[in-house]
Amino acid sequence: MRKKYVVRIGTIAAATLLVGGCSAVSEPAPDTIVIGLDEDSTGPGASYSVIVGDTVRAAVADINANGGVNGRRIVLEVGNDESDPTKTPSVIRRMIDKGASAVVLATGSGSVMQAKSVLQRSGIPGISPNVLVDSFAKPPDEQYSFMVANSLSQYAEVYCGAFTAEKYRTIAVLADSSAAIDGVMATLAPPLRDCVDITTTEKVDVDAADLTAQVSRLLETKPDAVLVASVGGHVEILAHDTLHRLSPELPRFSLASIGNQPKSWALADSGSLDGMVFMGSLTYENPRTRELASLVQSVKGPDYEPTAYDAQALDTVRLLQAALETVDDPHDRGAVRDALENVRGLPSSFGQPALTLSYGPDDHLAADSLCGLVLMEFGPENTPAGPWSSYQPPCTGEVQ
Repeated sequence: MRKKYVVRIGTIAAATLLVGGCSAVSEPAPDTIVIGLDEDSTGPGASYSVIVGDTVRAAVADINANGGVNGRRIVLEVGNDESDPTKTPSVIRRMIDKGASAVVLATGSGSVMQAKSVLQRSGIPGISPNVLVDSFAKPPDEQYSFMVANSLSQYAEVYCGAFTAEKYRTIAVLADSSAAIDGVMATLAPPLRDCVDITTTEKVDVDAADLTAQVSRLLETKPDAVLVASVGGHVEILAHDTLHRLSPELPRFSLASIGNQPKSWALADSGSLDGMVFMGSLTYENPRTRELASLVQSVKGPDYEPTAYDAQALDTVRLLQAALETVDDPHDRGAVRDALENVRGLPSSFGQPALTLSYGPDDHLAADSLCGLVLMEFGPENTPAGPWSSYQPPCTGEVQ
């Protein structure tokens, strides 16, 4: 029988978090557990990493307010690699020097991939709430690398199902030039080519002020649809504004980023997001999603609309909590890693009610099925209008 793990949602105001200070090597206090948080708060991944970081803080504060982990208070040691892979190793090493038992990687995909070898060499487990690149959690050197969200190979399966349902034979890709999206497309493009021809891939700078030339070249290839691949924020909105202006009837798809960045929607031109389909993962039919909403709204305000980043951040903390509760010494990083591999059947805060999260010795991707994915469509008010009616991923069986 699978053990069910539950995080108590209670008052968080009384909890206290300690955030990183100097870089000297230190031992954690016996009554604390140090968790590292690599949060890109100023770089290209900040549009989603800050969402993740804030919810990690809220989840940790809630645990502390309810007695901690076996009586030990969780302390967050926060760093910022700015989604710059060259900075990631030093950020992680500083967390190790502060006695971290595990690391949460709320940063760009390029930085998360750079972290993989550092985690392996240092013997410290790392979980990424937001990375989608399958190779982070797969051989080689994956023993200390764990991910939460459904992976890009599963995204490709869903996109192909959608393209087939709509009889799209060709697509064009408009991708930003960030290291994160370079990693995403390196994984996503090959399986997409099994179901459609990619007519062109136009690259754009993340700080671009005008995309008319790139979109014009893209449209010259006459694709059946466009996939916008971006970390979100300004460049994503500019992409959809330009596509809508130059070819309003062309079907558009996107990754999860834009759907999880409500502050960006108001920046779009009137109606420019209408009809755009993105990869979502939240439904209030899931009771844990309702619990998530209560938690984050108690911190971010009653009008805050929870995102998949919030849900995956909460589940990252819950997975760590489930592992830490079973070890004799939570400061033993190897024991924490082994305990993570034994977490089974954790009910998820994202996806359909049936979705559970599990790890195993040969499985460091948490989502147990495609039930974590749902295609969502924007409406004329530039807000998500609900699930896309043309196609939805199957919600049966286990992901291998």
